[in-house]
Amino acid sequence: MNQKDLKALLKGLQEGDVSVAHAMRRLRHLPYEGVGFAHIDHHRSLRQGGPEVIFCEGKTDHQVLKIIERMRAGGHDVLATRVSRQTYAKVRKIHKEAMYHDQSRTLVIQPKKKRRTRGTVLVVSAGTSDIPVAEEASVTAATLGSRVDTLYDVGVAGIHRLLDQKERIISARVLVVVAGMEGALASVVAGLVDKPVIAVPTSVGYGASFGGVAALLSMLNSCASGVATVNIDNGFAAGTMAHRINTLGEASPSKQKEA
Repeated sequence: MNQKDLKALLKGLQEGDVSVAHAMRRLRHLPYEGVGFAHIDHHRSLRQGGPEVIFCEGKTDHQVLKIIERMRAGGHDVLATRVSRQTYAKVRKIHKEAMYHDQSRTLVIQPKKKRRTRGTVLVVSAGTSDIPVAEEASVTAATLGSRVDTLYDVGVAGIHRLLDQKERIISARVLVVVAGMEGALASVVAGLVDKPVIAVPTSVGYGASFGGVAALLSMLNSCASGVATVNIDNGFAAGTMAHRINTLGEASPSKQKEA
């Protein structure tokens, strides 16, 4: 249950349009619901503005299906990451509205179209091989409600490709920069803008990249200011953080003064 649904329920109760018994049924699983192998956090939308997200690696298809079933019963949108095609096929048989994003291996169930932010999250990838992680960030931010733009394969090996898109880069409210190898792109982008840059190292690269550790260390040691770095291949964390930063800019000037 999100904040809007809770307000509507309480208003209905206050005005007599909703019975106490109905309100109790709607609220019975707050703050969480136990299903044996998981405790589903139905309160997260109220606390954080977005529902619990399902990380599917290590979970059985039965567990994923059960969690989705209970989340949908609670009125939540569903975002699942690291989803196999096999798991998606089983989900799709039950939830026809489920959408699968091949490159990012993410699954989204969002029956109602979400209102988008005015500000844009720009997701930038250094190479084509970095796109799966970039897409996880993009799908995550979009599912949470951000307007998202993408700019792929503009790494430092051909820096003119990035500079040709300077207007798109400087007009974004938040940038997510995804890179493997030596991870230099995040520093370059951060040196061009006055907006927050979220750097995502990927495990793309040859042996001395150590599965993304080289890119991680490069991003942590960025000489450009305004760079924050998430874990290797963690597009989900970057997309979530980008959306939260993006929504801070949505408040009207009067509300910002009140805060």
